[in-house]
Amino acid sequence: MLPDECVGLRLDQALARVFPQFSRSRLQAWLKDGSLMVDGSSPEARRAVRGGEAVTLSPPRHTGASPLAQPLPLAIVHEDMEILVLDKPMGLVVHPGAGNPDHTLMNALLAHAPGLALVPRAGIVHRLDKDTSGLLVVAKTIAAQTSLVRQLQARTMGRTYTALVWGSVRGTKGVVDAPIGRDARSRTRMAVTERGKPARTDWEVIERLPDATLLACRLESGRTHQIRVHLQSIGHPLVGDPVYRRGAKVRPLGGFERQALHAARLELVHPRTRRQRVWESPLPDDFKRLLKIFRDAGPA
Repeated sequence: MLPDECVGLRLDQALARVFPQFSRSRLQAWLKDGSLMVDGSSPEARRAVRGGEAVTLSPPRHTGASPLAQPLPLAIVHEDMEILVLDKPMGLVVHPGAGNPDHTLMNALLAHAPGLALVPRAGIVHRLDKDTSGLLVVAKTIAAQTSLVRQLQARTMGRTYTALVWGSVRGTKGVVDAPIGRDARSRTRMAVTERGKPARTDWEVIERLPDATLLACRLESGRTHQIRVHLQSIGHPLVGDPVYRRGAKVRPLGGFERQALHAARLELVHPRTRRQRVWESPLPDDFKRLLKIFRDAGPA
């Protein structure tokens, strides 16, 4: 029943107060499809609340076509009833798509926790590129997914990456604040463009190496290929990046065949306990070997 303090509010605003675990857009969708009933009907979201209306919510099962559940190795860092944090290896695609119909992280998650078939996108709330390694969080319930998405939107979820870039970056820390959108010349690439969406990346130097710099990069937004595009835009593309790179390879990379980017630290507020949690992931072996190549080398 809608309380008297909601009188005069839009119906969707009042419902968001009564059901804080769900996003307002999701509640609006449920009003439209009849999953959420008010006094036995499905009124428009903008209707004003009179007070005392009876509310019945029957969240629908997720009916999207679920990918095949496929048992694949998962490096699980933390798991409870609400969330799962894992350390994704390089080479693993996060969800099925063109050219990758199966054997993705999503397929593995559905085999590990079949209940994720009831959560949109199998609980995946943010992605890592195929050849980016590191930490990623998955929601195991719709309520947890809503909480994590809100943290991403509010930029309160901390995601820090370790990146090795070509060249000597000037200064010790800085910010790249530039909108990112589709590259007008290639639809498979992203680029800094005035037509893009706001994007901000903070960076700080960890170590200076011959012809390269090791950085810690913190995302304040989550655009596709954000770190790769932003660092290229300031003249320091990621070592090994096959897409966002400068012309010629500067030195042999010892078989390292991906962008040198690792999701090293994840900070979030747990959806149930409301406590701040932090996880860290050490650099994978291939990244360590790459750093040794640069440390052992003289000037290029």
